[in-house]
Amino acid sequence: MNEKTPRTRQPSRPAPAARGRAPDVPGVGVRRAAVEAIEAVLEKGRPLEEALERLTRELDDRDRALARMIAATTLRRLGSLSALIRSMLERGLPASARRVQTILQVGAAQILFMDVPDHAAVSTGVALASEDQASAGFKGLVNAVLRRIAREGASSLPDVPEQPQWMIDGWTAAYGPQAAHAISHALAQEAALDLTAKADAAEWAEKLGGHLLPTGSIRLVEAGNVPALAGFEEGAWWVQDAAAALPALLLHAAPGQTIADLCAAPGGKTAQLAASGARVTAVDRSGQRLRRLTQNLARLTLEAEVVEGDAASWKGGPFDGVLIDAPCSATGTIRRHPDVAWTKSPGDIASLAGLQARILRNAADLVKSGGVLVYSTCSLEPEEGERQIEALLAAREDFERDPVRPGECGIDAAWINAAGEVRTLPVHLPDADPRLAGLDGFFAARLRRR
Repeated sequence: MNEKTPRTRQPSRPAPAARGRAPDVPGVGVRRAAVEAIEAVLEKGRPLEEALERLTRELDDRDRALARMIAATTLRRLGSLSALIRSMLERGLPASARRVQTILQVGAAQILFMDVPDHAAVSTGVALASEDQASAGFKGLVNAVLRRIAREGASSLPDVPEQPQWMIDGWTAAYGPQAAHAISHALAQEAALDLTAKADAAEWAEKLGGHLLPTGSIRLVEAGNVPALAGFEEGAWWVQDAAAALPALLLHAAPGQTIADLCAAPGGKTAQLAASGARVTAVDRSGQRLRRLTQNLARLTLEAEVVEGDAASWKGGPFDGVLIDAPCSATGTIRRHPDVAWTKSPGDIASLAGLQARILRNAADLVKSGGVLVYSTCSLEPEEGERQIEALLAAREDFERDPVRPGECGIDAAWINAAGEVRTLPVHLPDADPRLAGLDGFFAARLRRR
């Protein structure tokens, strides 16, 4: 493995020479980046991708991808990994040796869930412990625990939830204990890569060796370097989870219709609507994210009016259709973004629900009489989905549900609740090959203005 050691320690920590780094241990730089990224997520609440961007700058592409895989796998399996390590320690680790816990979690994740030689996981774990003054005294423990995990294998893993208990409790209340257990298990699996084609989805599925899903999305098991795939440069498709593609489909946008896409960046739904021939206004409050949206549209040779504005107060229209992909806790995307499980709190759900209500109320005013409003979130929490629609309908007599029908847009009946709203769960779209199974957790409701 091509190893370049990045200088990524915080200034408050000892200099490399004082920590006695072991640069001769192959792969230690990759593991160091993964350990520090996990610390950034768990201790500082930073998004994983943001932390990795900073920590892997000096690594080559292959090692950068491995660091991300190690960190993501560890966070995805953090519940059972933490329980396993606790069961193997006679006494807990002191607060000053927090890094030892992370080193053990990273080592165990490689041994149990990744195609990494056991000796590589053990040796790099010991090397990481050796180079940190607070951890050096525990390098023998790291060696012993990781070797024991390698001997005992996955049979030693405790059957515990991988996500925080408050999330499990919420899913249990919303969906029942059996479904909550299944959701927790599904979120621990790595997600496949889904694409939305601008046109000719079946043809592109064949070209890319992918699977055409009933909803029209293309699912790839082994994508590799996405920009190197056929069709990327020519703008034939874009990356978008199959569940995330559903809300725009529910509008049934037609050529010439006026559509507002609120909270539009990074632009997957905008692209769907523009590809339909509709006249799209894409609104987002983040200028930086809108620049990314504009770049994506340019690659896809699609057009939309791009507006920097706050979806909770922006005025325009009236429109034939309004689509809201509201800011949310993103708990439905933990398969792809495992840091979400550890950077969100119950308080976040409450504050986001307030923002969602303001956006929804404003969006309702943008819809013309007879027009359609689609509200969606990538959250598993009813406070951010079903309850938002209940509140709006209680306040606005000029809106009514336009129920989604089984089979519409390829939507399975199991994904539609009793009110005719879409509620996808990570356990949906099962497949004999687990690499092809699952969806992001999404909510989408379609309303029509009288």
